[in-house]
Amino acid sequence: MAKELDLSKVSEEAKVDILEMQNRIEKFHAGKEIEDKFKHYRLTRGIYGQRQLGVQMFRTKIPYGKLTSAQLIRLAEVSQKYTPGNLHLTTRQNIQMHYVKLDDGPAIWQELEEANVTAREACGNTVRNITGSPKAGIDPVELFDVSPYVQAVFKYFLRNPICQEMGRKIKIAFSSNDKDSAFGYFNDFGFIPRINEQGEKGFKTVVAGGLGAVSMVAQTAYEFLPENQLIPFIEASLRVFDRYGERAKRQKARMKFLVKQLGLQGFMDLVQEEWKAIKNKKVDIDTNIIEAFAGNENPNLSSYSDNITDISNYEIWKDTNTFEQKQKGYFGVYVKVRLGDIHGEKAIPFAKVVKDLASDDIRITINQGFLLRGVTEATLPYLYNALKALDLSDAGFNSTADITACPGTDTCNLGVTNSTGLANELEKVIYTEYAQLLHEENIQIKISGCMNACGQHMASQIGLHGSSIKINGLVIPAMQIILGGGIAPTGEGFIGEKVIKLPTKRIPNALRALLNNYFENATEEQLFNEYYREQGKAYFYDLLKPLAQKDKVLQEEFYDWGQNQDYKQEIGVGECAGVSYDMVSAIIDESKEKISLANEAIEAGLFADSIYHSYAGFVIGAKALLLSKDVRCNTHKGIINDFQTNLVEKENFEIEADNFSDLVLQINKHEPSENFAHEYFKQAEVFVKNVLMFRSADLDDKSVISEYYKA
Repeated sequence: MAKELDLSKVSEEAKVDILEMQNRIEKFHAGKEIEDKFKHYRLTRGIYGQRQLGVQMFRTKIPYGKLTSAQLIRLAEVSQKYTPGNLHLTTRQNIQMHYVKLDDGPAIWQELEEANVTAREACGNTVRNITGSPKAGIDPVELFDVSPYVQAVFKYFLRNPICQEMGRKIKIAFSSNDKDSAFGYFNDFGFIPRINEQGEKGFKTVVAGGLGAVSMVAQTAYEFLPENQLIPFIEASLRVFDRYGERAKRQKARMKFLVKQLGLQGFMDLVQEEWKAIKNKKVDIDTNIIEAFAGNENPNLSSYSDNITDISNYEIWKDTNTFEQKQKGYFGVYVKVRLGDIHGEKAIPFAKVVKDLASDDIRITINQGFLLRGVTEATLPYLYNALKALDLSDAGFNSTADITACPGTDTCNLGVTNSTGLANELEKVIYTEYAQLLHEENIQIKISGCMNACGQHMASQIGLHGSSIKINGLVIPAMQIILGGGIAPTGEGFIGEKVIKLPTKRIPNALRALLNNYFENATEEQLFNEYYREQGKAYFYDLLKPLAQKDKVLQEEFYDWGQNQDYKQEIGVGECAGVSYDMVSAIIDESKEKISLANEAIEAGLFADSIYHSYAGFVIGAKALLLSKDVRCNTHKGIINDFQTNLVEKENFEIEADNFSDLVLQINKHEPSENFAHEYFKQAEVFVKNVLMFRSADLDDKSVISEYYKA
C-alpha cells in the first residue's frame, strides 16, 4: 500500500511529478507496467538501479551545485531517514543517496521538494544537471557571474518536452573564466563569458565535447554568442540532436558523434534550420534570478574558538584552501570531502557552521568538495577550528592529494574495480611521501571504476580506469593508466592517452615511479603534461613496463582494494542511458499519450510545446509500424524517411501530404503560432488514428527485437 504523502508544501509541478511516480510504482508492482518502460520512466526521475539487488541510487538535480544550509540539512535528514545516511557529492555537482527502496522514492522526493530540491531529469536521456564554476560570482578574474545564466537554462529546460526522450543524455557546463574550471570543453555544450567591444555580454560557445571510452574536446561554435541567444541556440541544437542523433547504437548516441558525422558546419546549418520553429528567438536573462552576493559581516562566533593549536597545518590550509574573493575583505574557502562522501551526522553540524560563519551559499565543486563564500579574514581561524572538529580541514584542495573517484564497485553496476579503495591508498602516498604536492594543482589524479569516466579520468594528468588482466587463466583486478589529460593553465583542454594496464595493487608503485621520474628529469618550470608530451607515450610505457611483469604475482594481487577474497569480475547492465521496451502495442500507446499531451498544451496556451508533442506523436506512431515490419529505427530522421518508403509507398498508408517528411517536418518550417499548433495537432491526431486502424488490420501484436527500438 502506498505511503500517505503530504504535498501541501511542494509546487504544483512537483506535485504532479510525485503523484505520477507513486502511481507508476504501484502499476509496476501490480504487473501493469512493462519493466523496461518503467525503467526508462524512473531514470528520468532520478532513480537509478544499483549494483546490489532490491535497492536504488537516488540522484538529485542541483544546478551549479548551489545549496543553502537548510537544503543541505534536509538532504542529510532524508539520507538518515531512508538510507544508511551517506551523501555522495558527484563530479556533476549533484548529491546522490544509495540503498534506497523503490517504494520510498515518492516520499523522498516530496521531502526534498519542500526544500526546493528536485530529482526531475537527474538521470536518463535528458538534459542532465547543468554545472558551473563554483567560484562564479566571487571569482576575482571573471567578466561577470555566470550563475544566473545556469539557473535560467536549468529552469527553461526542466520538464521541457523537447528533451524528455532523446537518444542520450546532454551535459552542459558554464565556466567563470578562460581557465575553464567547469570543464566546458569536455561537455556537449560549454560556455565561457565574453564581453564584446560594445560592452555586451555573451559567451564563447563550444559544442560536442565529452569523456568516456571515446573522448573528444569540444569545437568552437561561436567566439561570441549574445546572452539573449544562449537559450535559443541550446534549444535549436537539442532539436537537431533529437531528430538526427543515433539511438540504436548506444555507444554512438552522444552529441560528439553526431557532430563528427555531420561536421561542425553541417550541424550548425541544421541548427539554423530549426531556429524558425523555436518559440523564443531571443531570451533575455534576468540576472536577478539568484540573490546577489552577501558576505557574513556579523558571524556568530559564540560556539567557536580562534585558538589555533597547529599553526603549521593552519598556514598550509590557508594557502591551499582559501582565496580572496573579488569582493575585497571576503574569502572563499574550499572544503575537501574525501571521496565526496559526507554522512548526514556530519553534514548537519557542517551546515550550521556555514550558517554561522559564512554566506548561506554552499557550492558543490566538480571534484567532489564544497566551496564556502563570504568569510571575513578574521573569521578564518574560527572556521578552521570548526572544520577540524568535523574532520573536514584537510589541506590541499584541488591538489594532487585531492583525488577524484567515482563509487566504482561499491554501488555501480558498471564498476569493474574498486576506485574508492585505491583513491585512499594513493592519498596516503601523497600525504606521507610527497607533501609538497599539497600545493600542486597541475597534477590531478582522477579514478573511474570503468571506462565510462564518471571520475573524469580522461581529463586528468594522471588518470585511472577499472579493468582486469588474465594470468594463467585467473583474473586479476587492474587499472588502465592514462596520462596527459586535463585543463592547461591557459584553459586548453587535453584528452589523456592510454599508456599501460597494471594490476591495481601495483598502482601505488606506478604513481611513485611517475612522480620520481618527473621530479628528477623535468626542468624547473616544466609542468607534468609538458614533460609528458616532450617524452612521449612510449617513454612512459617503458618506464612502467617492469610493473607489468606476470612471472611474480603475489596472492594479494588477486584481491581488489578492500577485499580479502579472489577478485570476481561482476559487471551488470548500466543505466546511464534510457532503455527500450518491445511491444508494438505499447509503442502505439505512447504515440496516443503524445497526442493527448499536445491537446493539453494547446488548451493551456503552450503552443510550441503542443507542436513538439504532436511531432513526437508522428514519429512514435511511425516507429511502431516500422517495427512491426522489422525495420530498424536508429534516428528520428531515419524513421521519417523509412516510413515513406516502407509504409506509404509499399503499403499504401494514407497521409495528408505527398511525402511523410513534408508532413512531419512542417515543424521546422513554421513559427510556433496558435494556428499552426492547432493545424499540426489535427494532422498528428489523424495520423495516429490511422496507425491504430492499420495495425488492427495487420498481424497480431508481436515482439520486436529490443535493439531495433531505440529511436
